[in-house]
Amino acid sequence: MSRANNPKLKSWIEVKTGSDFPIQNLPFGVFKTDDRSARAGVAIGDYILDLSALAKAGLLDSINFDKKVLWQKTLNDFIALGKPITNAVRERLSDLLNIDNAEMKNNTELQKTVLVKQSDAQMLLPVHVPNYTDFYSSREHATNVGTMFRDPKNALLPNWLHLPVGYHGRASSIVVSGTPIHRPKGQTKADDAENPSFGPSKLLDFELEVAFIVSKETELGSSVSTQQAEDHIFGLVLFNDWSARDLQKWEYVPLGPFLAKNFGSIASPWIVTLEALEPFKIESPEQEPAVLPYLQFDGQKNYDLHLQVDIVTGNGVSKTVSNSNFKYMYWNMCQQLAHHTVNGCNIQVGDLYASGTISGPTPDSYGSMLEISWQGKNPVAMPDGTERRFILDNDTVVIKGYCEKDGVRIGFGECSGKILPAK
Repeated sequence: MSRANNPKLKSWIEVKTGSDFPIQNLPFGVFKTDDRSARAGVAIGDYILDLSALAKAGLLDSINFDKKVLWQKTLNDFIALGKPITNAVRERLSDLLNIDNAEMKNNTELQKTVLVKQSDAQMLLPVHVPNYTDFYSSREHATNVGTMFRDPKNALLPNWLHLPVGYHGRASSIVVSGTPIHRPKGQTKADDAENPSFGPSKLLDFELEVAFIVSKETELGSSVSTQQAEDHIFGLVLFNDWSARDLQKWEYVPLGPFLAKNFGSIASPWIVTLEALEPFKIESPEQEPAVLPYLQFDGQKNYDLHLQVDIVTGNGVSKTVSNSNFKYMYWNMCQQLAHHTVNGCNIQVGDLYASGTISGPTPDSYGSMLEISWQGKNPVAMPDGTERRFILDNDTVVIKGYCEKDGVRIGFGECSGKILPAK
């Protein structure tokens, strides 16, 4: 176990009970303030540790890398340095923040330079995303959708238990948490209509997802095995892949999602490293029938990551509509990356790969309104007396996630987005 993961560690910075960001986490992100340009930072309690200011003070001199990467507006060049460097930075930060280390603890002037209150900062999308792939890897979700739209006895298509189904999405419309999204417009066709019509989506939905970010590129023609995959993954973010169900129903045959998906997706701003999540690994669901050799793997590859989705109405009334868990994923990240590259597809630093909607075995753990309301047949009663079958204008969807074990809570912060009326 990395010494930075030691559950006994305490920081000289106050970390409130229930905080997502104890000393054992130290997730990486990009922030800016009124007097600081975009730069790399690490979350600790209610603060951000300004890595560029830390480097300027000489406190990262023990690690040999070009410190200029810490002044950039994305983390791509930093994470491309490789895990020996990024892990060494995390370990060094853990030492500096340790309650027993006086290097920063007793230097109040330095603290003013390197610490920024999260409430005073604006978080940015942490990486430039060259390419985006969305998978469809929750068996419960795929079964629910197949049951709705096909024969329940044949809910899963023939290929589903043999490979991680996925499609290439639109990278340019991935935005950071807090960015509002306008309701999309497009073609829809009612079942009883002869021709399609055009207008705003009436069946707008969220999708509860977790995404991993690649930190190591490959050459065209090469592949990444399930054993190598974790060396290529820097960390995870929470992800909401907004979905217009009525647009999707009409357009998806024969090539799959297009306008129903590419109008916006939201990522949480802090990348939680695989190393911080190591203590929370658990066994994957049993895969039957047995997968082909290139998809086989050893060890624990799933994570006990608790997930929650809240809908907040325009007048501020909130309700939790889903309590799920990343552990339900049938196809894990290592299998997803191995399948994605087995044909020789090259990957790039900053690539984002989303899990697909994460649903559990019970209705309270479903990861989309399509399932929660079961195509609108079972509306959700909100505390203000209104109902939700799908997402309405001025609603905000908030996704939260955390792992917890041995008294340590590793959280992700929020993945939040508000739906504005169509332009």
